[in-house]
Amino acid sequence: MLKIPLKVKLLENFRGDLPKYETLGASGFDVRAQLKTPLILKPGERAMVPTGLSFEIQLGYELQCRPRSGWAAKKGLSVLNTPGTIDADYRGEVKVILINLGSEPVEIQDQERMAQLILAPVVQAEFMIVNDLTSSDRGAGGFGSTGRA
Repeated sequence: MLKIPLKVKLLENFRGDLPKYETLGASGFDVRAQLKTPLILKPGERAMVPTGLSFEIQLGYELQCRPRSGWAAKKGLSVLNTPGTIDADYRGEVKVILINLGSEPVEIQDQERMAQLILAPVVQAEFMIVNDLTSSDRGAGGFGSTGRA
């Protein structure tokens, strides 16, 4: 298993357990809500939930924020900008934009595991201006052009 050093700063509002990988084969580590009072998200509502953490990510990497599958399947709770990107040069507090896509209100408690972060490599494009692009079977066909919409 490849391990990349990741510096973590615990902010003043951080309490509780440090992030950790829950199993040996886990791709992501869970982050917990840092709340003074429980948060209730009604259907369709969204909120930025603090983690109490900031990171120093090596150049060439990013953290991706993704929903926890159990909450998504059982309650309809998701991360609005999935996957959310935390860039290598960002040093502020990581906050998770949660949204309730379900049909019932969802209560989020302080210290509840609310999302997972994945350390991922980044590849940047080198832009090349051209007059023509190589043709393909699909061509300029857009949404639904390859079959079922």
